[in-house]
Order: sequence, then C-alpha cells, then structure tokens
Amino acid sequence: MPAGARHSHRILIADDEEGVRAALTEMLKAEGFACTTVAEGREALRSLRTGRYDVVLADVRLPDMSGLDLLTLIREKYPFLPVIVITGFASIESTIGALRRGAVDYLPKPFSRDAVIAAVQQALAAGTARGAGGGGTPEIIYRSVGMAAVVDLVRRVSRTDSTVLVTGESGTGKELVARAIHRMSRRAGQPFVSVNSGALPEGLLESELFGHVRGAFTGAVSTSLGRFRVADGGSLFLDEVGNMSPAMQVKLLRVLQEQEFSPVGTSESIKVDVRLIAATNSNLEAAVKAGGFREDLFYRMNVIEISIPPLRERKDDIILLAEHFLSALAGKRHMEKWVLQPDAQAALMAYAWPGNVRELENAMERATVLCEGSSIDASALPGRVTGAGERPTLPDGTIGGAFDLPVLMDEIEKFYILIALRKTAGNRSAAAEFLGMKRTTLLARMQSLGLGREKPR
Repeated sequence: MPAGARHSHRILIADDEEGVRAALTEMLKAEGFACTTVAEGREALRSLRTGRYDVVLADVRLPDMSGLDLLTLIREKYPFLPVIVITGFASIESTIGALRRGAVDYLPKPFSRDAVIAAVQQALAAGTARGAGGGGTPEIIYRSVGMAAVVDLVRRVSRTDSTVLVTGESGTGKELVARAIHRMSRRAGQPFVSVNSGALPEGLLESELFGHVRGAFTGAVSTSLGRFRVADGGSLFLDEVGNMSPAMQVKLLRVLQEQEFSPVGTSESIKVDVRLIAATNSNLEAAVKAGGFREDLFYRMNVIEISIPPLRERKDDIILLAEHFLSALAGKRHMEKWVLQPDAQAALMAYAWPGNVRELENAMERATVLCEGSSIDASALPGRVTGAGERPTLPDGTIGGAFDLPVLMDEIEKFYILIALRKTAGNRSAAAEFLGMKRTTLLARMQSLGLGREKPR
C-alpha cells in the first residue's frame, strides 16, 4: 500500500490484555497508522458499525466471545475487511481454523515489531484482493488482452499442484494472482498463507517459515509453528524471493525437493503437503547468471511462470479498476458512489503509473478525500498524475548541450526522495513505500546521495 495513503489507514485492535493493546498501538503508530483499541468482541463490533477501519487485529480469546466467533461475524458483515488473528499459544488447530474462517494472517505471541508491521502490510494488500471480484476469476478485475492471457493461464495452472513463479513490477497484483490460483484449486478449502520474505530479516524469516522450539534463540519464550506447517494441505505464497539470502535459498530448496523441514532449534523433520507460489519483481535469471540466486532453486520454482504486465501496458483496465476502487471505498464508508469526470478519466489514461495498480488505488482514495461531493474531477488527483505536480528544474543549457548524465540522474533522484520524505513527515519506511522501493534500498540511496539523516526541507 502506498505510503501516501498510510496515514489514512485505521487499525482496530481487539485484545483483553492492556499491555498487548498498548504495545501494538505503539508499534503501529510509529509507522503512521491510526489505532483504536477495545477489550471485548462486542466493543469491536460497535466500533466497526460507527467507524471506518482497514484492518482488524483480534485475539482468539476475548472475555465475551472467542476471536473466531468475532472473525465469523466480521466476515459476514464486512466481507472485504482483512482480519489478523492474535494467538497466545501454539495451537495449529485454532490457527488453521482461523485461516479457514477467513483470517488473512495470524500473529503468535510474543510478537516482534517487524512481524506486526509485515502482517499489517500484507493484510492491507489482501484487503484489495478480497475487494476485487470480476473478470472471470474470484479476484482479478480486467478488460485488457494482456490480463486475459494471465487469467487464462491462472485457470489452467489452478488445476495442477505445480509450483508457480509470478513475476511483475511492484504493485501489479502478484498476490491477487496467487490467491486466485489457490481459490480455483483443489486446495481452496485449506489455508492460504502469505509471507513477504523481503519485509523480514533473515533470522526472523527462517523462524516465520519453519517455526522454532522454545529456547531456540533469545526471545523464543514459546514454540512457534511456522508458516509451512500452518499451510499444510494448502498454499504458501512467498513474495520477494529474489531477496532471500543464500542460506535461506538452501533451506527452501530442501522443502521443495523433500516436502519437509526442521524448525529452528531442533533436528526433527516435519513433513508437509504445501503448494508453493513464489513471486518476485526482480530478474531471477539475471541473478542466477550473476551468482546471486541458486540455479537449482530457480528451476524448482519456475515450473510455470506467470508474468503480469504493468498497468501502463493494460490501458483498458485503468478506468475499470479506478471505478472498482471507488465502489469499494463507497461501500466501506456507507456513502454514495463517486463518479469520475471526463477530465479525470483522461488524466488517468495519460499517466504512466510507475506504481501500477497499487498507486492507482492510492490515487482513488486521495481523490475521494479531496473531491467535492460525489464528483471527482482532475483537480482531486495527485499532481504527478495530472502533470501539475512538482518537477525538478534542470540547469539552463543542459538540454541540447553537453551535460553529465549520471550527475543529472542523481539530482533528479535526490529531488524526488526529498519530496517523498516531506510528504511522509520524514518517515523513511513510508517514504520508501511511496517511492516503490524497500526501506533498506532507500537508506542506501540516501547515504550514496549525501542526504544522510537530514530533515526534508
């Protein structure tokens, strides 16, 4: 989800432990999220009736009802609202039960800040996936020829158990495709578990995927099941596989070859039946040639490749998707549907959409906030879309004359990084998402460009 919309994202936390509510609120507010906390299930339902929320975090044990019952009620009343279940004990039955009832993820206690933020970010993406319905699959909205070919391949792939590699630029909808494959497969009644490998440090990623036993490392005060075990019988979506370390690549290869793994802290082997759907926005073939990615793992994952075209190459989908997002927002807020005026539609069609569908969704949410009434014209769209946004002023005489292209590109990159930092009040995680890059990449570029930790002007 683009950082430009992050400040409008509201999280509802339902947990009877005051310390847990306070800890989650602190973690999420530091990332720019707005939080509301309640101690009971009925309070959560009242909050949902009177307010607008983008994600719910609910404990499986609440004083007046179970978190699973609350989850069921939310699924019935707010089918597109993603719910993350918080569990204080390692029970595979309750976790799988929650995923089968519609939870998009689970958080075992005690949880780390990285795990919480990654879960919420994935839940926001899952909310978009749930909200999209049409185009002949459970999730994908399209009209273009390019996406029709993708959907046709999704249908054929879903009839098999083959490993799938979904490729495409950031924001094109790789998780939507993965969910569509799962929902159309024989595994549809089993869990779909999503993990963003690029959002987790290596040590945490291994524990998230394979689980750990109590005492396996500092802070491991309880046993964790691991995502592969929770996904047993279902599908596991592993995003940003190109960012995995060589050590993690070896461990993942073993799972694909043997369908077994060992939790951190034990040599016990656990057998699983999991279909892996991997995704990347990087060129893995080039990474293999450069020695940065294992060739045997690449061919294990790339049994079937589904390449999603960027939004700029599927112009026929732009207005269709924009109207879908507006309709979903109207439903969330119990408001009349917004209407795109001709000048707004023209601007949307002319823009290149470097952030793809995710950027379009963000632009539509912004437009609903800034427009007058139910009519959206071009003035409600971001300046970068209409061409009225801030642009770098290049030195006189550079165009058409001699100039140093690398220096010029650095100046342009520096300019937009400063804009992103200013728009996100200096929040580097939010700025990285706004720019469509990882936080670590942004920090590296800032250091290279001499920006350091200076405040944006």
